[in-house]
Amino acid sequence: MSNQAKIPHSFHIPVMGTGFTIDTPLKVAKYGISSAISLVDDVLIEQIRKFHCEKSNEPYNTIKDQDDDARARRITAYLNLLDRLINKQIKELQASPFEKGNEITRYYEMLPNNPIKKLYLDMLATNNLEEKTALQNTLRKAAVPGSIDVNIMTKLDRDNYRDGIKQPLEHSDALAALRGYANSTLNSGIVFSAGFNPRLYGYISQFNDFLPDDKGNLKKRIILKVSDYRSAYIQGKYLAKHGIWVSEYRIESALNCGGHAFANDGYLMGPILQEFKEKRDELITTLHGFYNKALANRNKNCLKEPLKVSITAQGGIGTNDEHMFLLGKYNLDAVGWGTPFLLVPEGVNIDDEHLQKLAAATEKEVYLSDNSPLGIPFWNLSTSASEEERRHKIESGKPGSPCLKQFAQTNTEFTKLPICTASRIYQKLKLRHLPEEGWTTKQLQIIKDKILCKACICYDLAGSVTKKYMIDNNAKTAVCPGPNIVNFSKIATLDEMLSHIYGRISLITSSNRPHVFLKELMIHVDYLKKEATASLQGLATRSHDKLCEVKTNIANGIEYYQKLASKLLKEQQEIFIDTLQSIKDELEHIAI
Repeated sequence: MSNQAKIPHSFHIPVMGTGFTIDTPLKVAKYGISSAISLVDDVLIEQIRKFHCEKSNEPYNTIKDQDDDARARRITAYLNLLDRLINKQIKELQASPFEKGNEITRYYEMLPNNPIKKLYLDMLATNNLEEKTALQNTLRKAAVPGSIDVNIMTKLDRDNYRDGIKQPLEHSDALAALRGYANSTLNSGIVFSAGFNPRLYGYISQFNDFLPDDKGNLKKRIILKVSDYRSAYIQGKYLAKHGIWVSEYRIESALNCGGHAFANDGYLMGPILQEFKEKRDELITTLHGFYNKALANRNKNCLKEPLKVSITAQGGIGTNDEHMFLLGKYNLDAVGWGTPFLLVPEGVNIDDEHLQKLAAATEKEVYLSDNSPLGIPFWNLSTSASEEERRHKIESGKPGSPCLKQFAQTNTEFTKLPICTASRIYQKLKLRHLPEEGWTTKQLQIIKDKILCKACICYDLAGSVTKKYMIDNNAKTAVCPGPNIVNFSKIATLDEMLSHIYGRISLITSSNRPHVFLKELMIHVDYLKKEATASLQGLATRSHDKLCEVKTNIANGIEYYQKLASKLLKEQQEIFIDTLQSIKDELEHIAI
């Protein structure tokens, strides 16, 4: 049985940026906590591999940029290092005595109330030495590590060139990252986020670890991060037809999340989760049929029963009540907790300067921005060093960044080879051509602001760890928290955060924090208002009909929540219903 089936926690830590969770598994996996690493930045991955090799006295041989298949090899080497180190950690933990302050005791003290925690409490309570020893032996075997998952943003799939010559397809960023993971020793999951990538998905089946063994087990599992049921079905069907099973559908709020926010057509979290709950069995049965046909075509044994499928959700969750409600109401297997962990330096990477800025952050400093060069809304911290540096460059007449890492080079508007819209060269060219495009003075200023707001998130998102580990003391850290960060201001230990998640204590410092569903709804309405305003200014990004559809979908979501209110705790019902009505009134007054 894989570790996935034994994970003792009901939450996971999603990927955050490129640097925040780059080595989080090394900090938390030994306590049974699953977390995810970004595979975007192989330069950073190599730097962190060197750091941890030196720290743990592991041999280190540099994999240089110009080495053959450097990106994939860097990723494989780093993931193998984490696998070795974490296996060593768990063996030491399992061998330690059950005494206060020891790792195995901490492992069990942090757990929620579940069957394995009950065994631990029974062990503590018994005075029978033989029974205590037997229970301790059982508990040692049950102390398994959390999953070391990885994340690929599917749209970040830059083709690579060497000496001006385009490299073969398998050397694109996403495919090389997949190969790096596939060749590693990990038994875990790979998260595909940011949408459908046919060439990436078509490449998966070349690696045996994604195919079932003789017993129907998968060593490496596919996790799809999706924002609605339709996307899950389309992508799951495509992969099943190619002989690849999706082991988890990770539903993320479209807008109430950290980092990039992939705006949908006004579909809200509650109705989306309801649809998954109602169609879960149908989805699994349907995909199992396509999957077996694909296995038969590969001369593989068909499976009588579908492989395990988990449904999880994440985005803006902040209290134990919400955690338990989502698990119970929608039959979820786990819930993702991301942004609150930015105030847990024991679990994620954040330098001291930005830790203090996050603790003090209010709604004025945390905003949904146009800063990402990918052209996707991006949650940003306005007081970060990265933002201060960006504004300084504009004021000094030298906007844009030098583009040191080049992972977001996707624009060919002015050049044959792609460049990044946050780069100095692009912004200079774009600003030079603007007067020729015939905009009004007001439109031109808005467009200029959108051009100049693009930030170098490739280099700056690594600053949280490169500055903390003194790899790059000059790093200008970018921070991309979800809006939920404003409800937390206490810098917490790992034990405290888990106690908060499981309802033993509360770390919420805001007295008027809205329910997770209401906050997401508010963000959707604000986003629609922003788009409606842009449409009136002649700068619409979506058509009139599409905006009307968004408004209708939000209204339908409100109706769902009005019916749901009776299922909430009694003390929450009145505030929830009143807030819903207020938001509904606001929505009705938006002129499309």
